[in-house]
Amino acid sequence: MDGQTAVVTGASRGIGQAVAETVAEAGADVVVCARDPDDLQGVVEGITNRGGSATAVRADVRDEYDVERLMETAAGVGRPGIDAVVANAGVYNGTAGMTPLPEESYTAFDNHLRTNARGVFATIREALPHLADEARVLVVSGVVAREHAKGFGSYAVSKATAEAIARGFAADTDYTIGVIDPGQVSTDLTGGRGHSPDDVAPQFSWALTDADAETIDGEIVDRGDWRRSQTA
Repeated sequence: MDGQTAVVTGASRGIGQAVAETVAEAGADVVVCARDPDDLQGVVEGITNRGGSATAVRADVRDEYDVERLMETAAGVGRPGIDAVVANAGVYNGTAGMTPLPEESYTAFDNHLRTNARGVFATIREALPHLADEARVLVVSGVVAREHAKGFGSYAVSKATAEAIARGFAADTDYTIGVIDPGQVSTDLTGGRGHSPDDVAPQFSWALTDADAETIDGEIVDRGDWRRSQTA
């Protein structure tokens, strides 16, 4: 990814941080965003201390004007345009698997949809004017978006909506836009259960670089797809 510009949302910790570090190590100029500027600056310092290039932009994906500013900043970091976007920012109100839909508050429902779904919409929509011709956009999701699972409430609803948004943009634009399902990852959202973020970050790097565009565009690429690609 030498000379390319990559934007990673929700990059202050977990999957976002690991992906940002991985694409920076691959040579990209990475632009990271999150709501907490202090945590974000720590990620940038870690990348730059290892010789990478990183820029922090404090942004809330629920605010399209923040996202617009994020993408305008990213487009001017290196060569013109943005080559990769990873829409990772997300929230979970409550304990994972313990928020059944019949008990969900309207506040939690609205926050999940506004952050995890509308935030993805804003991220892709505001990136479009700045995307390079061969740019790729990845939306982070999980199996709860597609399969019956008790207790995930409106979080699952928001992830299903995010996947639909990715498919819609893939259909309505010429860019490669797809969904990445890394499986269960050890983050605050999962209570520390699952694969480490560092173990799943290479799946995103592969999807941004080596994977055939047809494999990604409008599709859901899970951990099994990535692992099979490594042994093919």
